[in-house]
Amino acid sequence: MQELRKTVCNRDCPDACSIVATVEDGRVVRLGGDPDHPITRGFLCYRTSRFLETQYSPERLTTPLLRKGGELVPVSWDEALDTAAERLLEIRRASGPAAIFHYRSGGSLGILTGMADAFFARFGPVTVKRGDICSGAGDAAQLADFGEEDSHDLADLKNARHILLWGKNVFTSSPHTLPVLREAKARGAELVLIDPVHHKTASLCAAFHQPRPGGDFALAMAVARVLFDEGWLDPRAAEYCDHLDEFRALARRRSVAAWCGEADVPEAAALDLARRLADRPAAILVGWGMGRRTSGGAIVRALDALAAVSGNLGIPGGGVSFYFKRRGAFDLSPLEGDRPPPRTVCEPLFGQEVLRMSDPPIRAVWVTAGNPVAMLPDSRAVAEALATRELVVVADSFLTDTARLAHLVLPTRTLLEADDVLGAYGHHYLGVATPVVPPPDGVKSDLEIMQALARRVGLGGALDGSARDWKLRIAEPKLAPLGVTLEALERGPVRNPLAPKVLFEDRKFPTPSGRVNLITEGPEEREDPDAGELPLLLMALSTDKSQSSQWARPPQGPAVVTVHPDAAGGVADGAVGRIVSRVGAMTVRLRHDPAQRRDVALIPKGGHLRDGRCANALIRARTTDIGEGGALYEERVRIEPIAPADRPEPAP
Repeated sequence: MQELRKTVCNRDCPDACSIVATVEDGRVVRLGGDPDHPITRGFLCYRTSRFLETQYSPERLTTPLLRKGGELVPVSWDEALDTAAERLLEIRRASGPAAIFHYRSGGSLGILTGMADAFFARFGPVTVKRGDICSGAGDAAQLADFGEEDSHDLADLKNARHILLWGKNVFTSSPHTLPVLREAKARGAELVLIDPVHHKTASLCAAFHQPRPGGDFALAMAVARVLFDEGWLDPRAAEYCDHLDEFRALARRRSVAAWCGEADVPEAAALDLARRLADRPAAILVGWGMGRRTSGGAIVRALDALAAVSGNLGIPGGGVSFYFKRRGAFDLSPLEGDRPPPRTVCEPLFGQEVLRMSDPPIRAVWVTAGNPVAMLPDSRAVAEALATRELVVVADSFLTDTARLAHLVLPTRTLLEADDVLGAYGHHYLGVATPVVPPPDGVKSDLEIMQALARRVGLGGALDGSARDWKLRIAEPKLAPLGVTLEALERGPVRNPLAPKVLFEDRKFPTPSGRVNLITEGPEEREDPDAGELPLLLMALSTDKSQSSQWARPPQGPAVVTVHPDAAGGVADGAVGRIVSRVGAMTVRLRHDPAQRRDVALIPKGGHLRDGRCANALIRARTTDIGEGGALYEERVRIEPIAPADRPEPAP
């Protein structure tokens, strides 16, 4: 007998899709998209539609593992949690809670993943992370400019005349935006892609501009210069923008030709984009990749400024969208502590900072919803930092690169077993994740783990309550007064009633002055001493085959690096070569693509270190100009042939 059950995907993706699971004899046999969800519209991405291979993988963990004699061996939950409690208490007693570092990432976007934060806030508070490896620069930029970080309703794109996809690959990173974009096109909107990487999104667009990597700031200044020179500004811009004269002066530091030369695009590109912004309404959809540069904050701030001065803020069909405020509907105070953490670790500098911290040193690391060895830069330093701690605990469903270094691994639930409440960062709909099947025997949720640990360390019932109790505490304080109860969310997705359809419609901004804070200074100009020896910039890009380091189907053989044929270092299309950076080298298989620029090397992100596919092993740990994001796209590399004796055997 088959039964259809619904849940919401909790993985680190903007779409937070509603899933319809077909369950037969207690086992999920099919996954599909929910046709009743306004965003999912009945289809799932490649990654999630194939999740059953992960759900029922023989490699899935179903019992805790404790390191004994150098090996991870199965133990009971009692032994695992007793060991964790004993070691955490001893470290806190001897060195204070600052010696314990709780690292939580985005492996699950469920709000109840924050129960680990609640535990460590009460147990310590302990050391926590700061910054954001993915979006730190963009977050800081929009908060600086607007005092808020949110977007128009996704459907408002259908009111636009022009949609500028600036650094955004919607096919891979936001596939459920595609139907809205196609509807906007059908209503007459023109789409434009601005990206150093050529990808499938270009097929949707009326124009494609391909600046050099990091040339987006210069291109934005060229567009601003055209807007000022042609008088294509909103006549009211001075009423709601601070520093308009200073922004004008910044744009006029160079000619349009000089700015375009720096961006490596023809002047016609700046003229085209300025004309579109002036032909309101025009929306800018900001991709996250641009923020992963040392000048990432300045780039996003420049795009914010273009939307502001051209009059595209606060109007239907306009806006500059970087993020949807996914937590805004929830009361997170039950997950927070009464005191601030004693210190923090910058997420992109994880390895460096953990290794050098003293007084006290970091003695224990607890990892929630993350695989930092694979997903943070300078992977080997991250691995060394973990391998040299006294206690590393990882909650995960699999033996990831990070879990393999742990002293204790605690098996936790998958997205099909999650019991949680979620917002999305690609739209404004809220949802409830409901287990479509129970977890295997021996698997616990983050809530269950932290509740059991709390009782062992003297916190008593501080975290007591069922998953539903906690969902009520988090969801209803803000939503129930507006008529949205947890029961309503359990019946199906509900649009966040706190989110406006058109952001800043009153042209009032929650900045100190109540006006847009326009950027007034460009990024620091830096020499690039490696450009001659290492002519390519490495870009580890999202792929439809994986969600961060969770692959739908584990790839085999060397990682594939895509380059222009002229940048291949003499390595033939399909042949094996080596990619070399200042900090490492990796055997790869080359793919030639004449549509790419000659100064980039493209590799899928999320490769595993143990398989020799981890791009982050080639990338130094550096931060962005603001927001302490990861400057992941600043590493220079070259491609070189590999000696025949060093070539790997072909896959069978």
